[in-house]
Amino acid sequence: LSAPKWMYLKAALFVVVGIVSAALLVLQQPNVRTIVLIAVTVWAFSRFYYFCFYVIERYIDGSFRFSGLSSVAAYLLRKRARARE
Repeated sequence: LSAPKWMYLKAALFVVVGIVSAALLVLQQPNVRTIVLIAVTVWAFSRFYYFCFYVIERYIDGSFRFSGLSSVAAYLLRKRARARE
């Protein structure tokens, strides 16, 4: 996937899936607790993603480039194994 218009479409589809999923959860359990839990979940995973791809590359190890969450996991496991040696 290299064309910008398709990348924007992909991003828009992620937003649509997220909104529909959250709406279905709220419709199933229409209360403030459900809305707050959904918001906290989205916020927490967004911060984790930010940590994986921005904080690690900019502040922890500027020489490493990640290609996905699996590469982040592999990086962290290798770093942990090196620390044990």
